[in-house]
Amino acid sequence: MIIAIDGPAGAGKSTIARSLAKRLGFIYLDTGAIYRALTLKALRKGIDMHDEDRLIQMCRETDLAIDNKEDGSIRVFLDGEDVSELIRSPRITKYVSVLARISGVRAEMLKLQRNIGSSSNSVIDGRDIGTVVFPNADRKFYLDAEFCERVRRRFNELKSAGGTISLEEVEADLRNRDRIDSTRKCAPLRKADDAVYIDTTNMSIEEVLESVLNKIGTINNSRISEAEKIKP
Repeated sequence: MIIAIDGPAGAGKSTIARSLAKRLGFIYLDTGAIYRALTLKALRKGIDMHDEDRLIQMCRETDLAIDNKEDGSIRVFLDGEDVSELIRSPRITKYVSVLARISGVRAEMLKLQRNIGSSSNSVIDGRDIGTVVFPNADRKFYLDAEFCERVRRRFNELKSAGGTISLEEVEADLRNRDRIDSTRKCAPLRKADDAVYIDTTNMSIEEVLESVLNKIGTINNSRISEAEKIKP
């Protein structure tokens, strides 16, 4: 079974996808982490983020791997190096949407995402999972929240991680990411026609998680029924 969770930054999709995968015993794939790792490599190599040809070639020469940990989080390996912490820095956040808008880059990553997601029962989050990567996913969700709430969440997340970015900077960055993600020509952020829309603005993590679990039809302590489960 493949469960796709899409939505804008700060809507809570990664937190819910990670918690959902842990609850169900599925693998979790944060596709944003893949693009963050590529962004890290591009910045390290000094590649112009608007040089599409060089960025696409870099993707072809990059080895990316995802490892699920027992606590539900993931480790991201870039050419054999564990970059799980490095890819969460504000500098990566600033440039990742610029790289992710490039159609050639997304095309190179599409096969990797499908291979990982199809290898087992999976919960996958991103911005085009239900529309492009897995249009035939068994369950699709689109998580959203009011802009001011998304800004607050992202600011608190960065602050907890030791960041020194201001609330105004987070707001400007998030507004820019929304613009890039929703207007890019290749796989723009949008709700799939058959996705369940959930506004998480006034909901706790547990409330959102329970809402998702109810909608995918869980039984027996939030496990998917054997009749519904699709073995890889």
